[in-house]
Amino acid sequence: MSSPFLPQRILLAITGASAMPYAQALAEALGTHPHVELHGIISPGAQVVLQHEGPPQEAITRHFAAMHEPHDLAAPPSSGSWVHHGMIICPCSMATLGAIASGAGHNLVHRAADVTLKERRLLILVPRETPLTEIHLRNLLRLSRMGVVIMPPCPGFYHHPRSIEDLTRTFAGRVLDQLGLVHDLAPRWGEPKLAPPKASC
Repeated sequence: MSSPFLPQRILLAITGASAMPYAQALAEALGTHPHVELHGIISPGAQVVLQHEGPPQEAITRHFAAMHEPHDLAAPPSSGSWVHHGMIICPCSMATLGAIASGAGHNLVHRAADVTLKERRLLILVPRETPLTEIHLRNLLRLSRMGVVIMPPCPGFYHHPRSIEDLTRTFAGRVLDQLGLVHDLAPRWGEPKLAPPKASC
C-alpha cells in the first residue's frame, strides 16, 4: 500500500502499439497522485504511434518526475538496486511481450522488465493486439505464471461511459488498484453513481 509520507516510485514504459489514450490517462493519474514518483520510458515505436494517434508526447512526459532514454542501458532502471514499487508497460507491443518472455531483450524497456521480474517486483502488462496468435498466448501464459499481471485494455460499460476519457480513466483506475493506490478514477460496482443516466426530455 502507498505510504502517507514517502512516495512510491512507479515506472511507466510506453511501447509501439495502438492505445496511446490509455497511456496518457495512466501518466496523468500516476503523475498527479500525491503518493507517486513517476518515471517513464517511451520507446521509438511508441513515439511513432504517438505521432499518428496523439496526444503530443509532452502531454505524457510532463507527468514524469524523470524520463529515461530507451537505448540507455546504463540508466537507473537497468539495475536491481534501483528500487521501485511497480512497473507498467502500457501499451505493451507483441514484440516487447516476446522479448520479455524470452529474456532476449535489447533496450531499456526489456531490461527494466527483466530486472523487475528477477527482483520479484510487480510487473503489469497492458497488451494491445487482436486477434492473438498462439505465440502471443503462450508468451502471455509464460509471464502470467511468473506472477506478471496481464491487463488487456478491455473497456467496461456498466458505468455508462459517455466519452473515450471515461473509458481510459476507468482503466487507469483499475491499474492503480493493482498498485494499491487510492483513487477516485474508476466507478465501482454497486456504487450509487453507477445508476443509468436519466433520459433527457
